[in-house]
Amino acid sequence: MDFAALEIFSTVAAEGNVTRAAERLQRAQSNVSTRLQQLEEELGATLFLREGRRMALTPAGQSLLDYAGRLLALAEEARQAVRPDQPGGRLRLGAMESTAASRLPGPLARLHGRWPEVVLELSTAPSRQLVERIRSHALDCALLAWPPPGLGEDASDLEVTPFFREALLLALPAGHPDVAGPDDLQVDTLAAFATGCTYRRIGETWMTRAGAPPRILELASYHAILACVAAGRCAGVVPRSLLELMREPPPLRLVPLQSCDIVLVQRRGYRSAALDALRELLASS
Repeated sequence: MDFAALEIFSTVAAEGNVTRAAERLQRAQSNVSTRLQQLEEELGATLFLREGRRMALTPAGQSLLDYAGRLLALAEEARQAVRPDQPGGRLRLGAMESTAASRLPGPLARLHGRWPEVVLELSTAPSRQLVERIRSHALDCALLAWPPPGLGEDASDLEVTPFFREALLLALPAGHPDVAGPDDLQVDTLAAFATGCTYRRIGETWMTRAGAPPRILELASYHAILACVAAGRCAGVVPRSLLELMREPPPLRLVPLQSCDIVLVQRRGYRSAALDALRELLASS
């Protein structure tokens, strides 16, 4: 079991297909299949259920995937540690969807222009899921709204650095009457991302002050959230910076809610030249 075998295994698990994994790894399909078979023989366990072209992890494969992610992350960290003044290698960055759209394009473009050797992998998810992926070594760092719901009291394993202050607005249908507080709401549904989103928790907490908690309409994008709000069905929590990006936002009534810190989270003790370069660019943006 070596790092190449673990990378092949992890890529097949992510793609669910040997052909796509081989294309992503720039290897021959036969080579990928052979390395997987050798790994299974070495471990004495079946790692995938083969259903036609689809590859699904077995319980043993799911267990190995966690270790493989941590081992590959540690190997990448070691590679970068021996070259502390030369940003390069892979940097796996997570972000909330709104932050990726409104805060990251400039810094990431400058990062690529200044340090083209850095291979950036960006993925989006709600805040709590981003923290979980940092703790499991699936991400190196993430920009998220702090604190995420369900974090618990112990965050001693994390390093948290504030970078932005986000103004949050409650978006309501354009024809909704003026709102001075939760008691004035005439909608009882909140359009929001999945559980784990900090903005969803803020919206739920605010609307619950009027009595019963709101019903939740889970959606996967701000465009869908705002479309449902504009249609008169519900409310939504939106950062002002995201609305400012829209050339023609839908007609809405906007009610200021509160401000929220956007922070960079990483595992305590994790360091790399690529991460230091990103932190410098975020600080200057």
